[in-house]
Amino acid sequence: MIAKLGQPAIAAQGCTQSTGGNKRKASFAMATRTTWWAFSRRCATWRHPFLCLFACWICLSAVPVTADPLLYTGVSLAGAEFGSAPTPGNLGIYDDDYTYPTSSEVDYFLSKGMNTLRVPFRWERLQPTLNGNFDSAEFTRLNNFVTYATSHGANVILDPHNFARYYPDPNNMESSAQGLIGSASVPNSAFANLWSRLAADYKGNSHVIFGLMTEPNTMPTEQWVSAANTAISAIRATGSQNLLLVPGNGWTNADNWSANWYGTPNATAMLQIVDPGNNFAIEAHQYLDPDGSGTTAQITNNDPTIGVQRITAFTQWLDAHHLKGFLGEFSVANSTIGTAANQIGDEALNNMLNYLEAHSNSWLGWTWWAAGPWWQNYLFTAEPTNLGHTNQADRPVMTVLQTHTTGVQLPGDVNFDGIVNGQDIALMASNWLHTGSGSAGDANHDGLVNGQDMALAASNWLQSRAASGGGTALSVPEPAPLKLAAAALLCEILAVVARRIRRQPAL
Repeated sequence: MIAKLGQPAIAAQGCTQSTGGNKRKASFAMATRTTWWAFSRRCATWRHPFLCLFACWICLSAVPVTADPLLYTGVSLAGAEFGSAPTPGNLGIYDDDYTYPTSSEVDYFLSKGMNTLRVPFRWERLQPTLNGNFDSAEFTRLNNFVTYATSHGANVILDPHNFARYYPDPNNMESSAQGLIGSASVPNSAFANLWSRLAADYKGNSHVIFGLMTEPNTMPTEQWVSAANTAISAIRATGSQNLLLVPGNGWTNADNWSANWYGTPNATAMLQIVDPGNNFAIEAHQYLDPDGSGTTAQITNNDPTIGVQRITAFTQWLDAHHLKGFLGEFSVANSTIGTAANQIGDEALNNMLNYLEAHSNSWLGWTWWAAGPWWQNYLFTAEPTNLGHTNQADRPVMTVLQTHTTGVQLPGDVNFDGIVNGQDIALMASNWLHTGSGSAGDANHDGLVNGQDMALAASNWLQSRAASGGGTALSVPEPAPLKLAAAALLCEILAVVARRIRRQPAL
């Protein structure tokens, strides 16, 4: 049921219109919720913050809070990074060499409960000259996608798909020495310029997430960390509080996080990442084939636990250093989903995603690799066949992914149960002034739980949305009616006392 703003819903959360004792019970519950509404309005307007927090503490004295849900579940929508490596004056032809995902992709994946869409693109096409203006046509294509997706509730990850290079050697576009970020030809300041411009454009949209770069590799890890920190500083200098995703070196492979074959291990060097906004996560990628490259359908040793094995040490590293992680790429082949003895892709995938959900204190979420309008029969594609037609059909992997999606979040619904109510206020109050990415109760995803989050909940009070996706909502029991009423009453009494004190003349 959807209640108009400012009018608590009679039928919400157990209030029923019935006869006899049930009617009295409904009437009491209605009165309780009305006082709770008034209380939340006072908190949200921030006129009596300390009194409201004290009253919230009363509410919370018997409210258990469990682990966070995965906030971000979705897919990479590839296409804008397609084509040969761009060279100066030859960036590729739109809709011939590369394309952008469409509104149809957005609608489809949202309908499956996904709430996060990662959009890879080429840095050179967006900014053909270092430190120069964005190409207007290319930015319009990118921005049209971002605007449509975020206006429909999706989060969009901006992903420069450049492997830490700008105009690399066309014969080795992913790993060449040419065009390496942090080199004389592509200084850190140029990388920072890209992100400063993007941050200035999107700092007002909390649904936009900044994925600094895809899979840095074949460079000193310290060189990448320095470049990342320079970009982060430039982003925050614009006033942006958007969530940042920071990858490591060595293709940001989770299983190799502590290895040294690519240089100083990420497990050591990435501890030097500094975010003045304290709203970032470490992005890792993990494929299940023998070399972890994501180029074959093979699942290593035909072992359904291989995904869990490969991300466990990385998860422990996150825990040990109080960091958050994001699984930016992973996949199993569609051909491995099924009931045959050798089709263990669904088991491997379920095991991996169940592990992430069980460790949601460390993981913010995931994006599947991949989907997009030009994938056709790519082994990992989640793009449905015949999208938008009457014979549209899901890919096999979607039958598994859909059971792990979180769904689009209603603003202020921080526990993802489909309604903005006292449970959400309780969760915010129990994490009051907590900082960091993915903080429980951080409704606007700016890395801080504060009055802005309560205001967002108040502005959507008792609004509801049908649950989507297969994930489990965060379990936060509704505060007992008597506690809610007592807290609301106490807040009002103390507010009256405070007003009278202010009116008394100074001695």
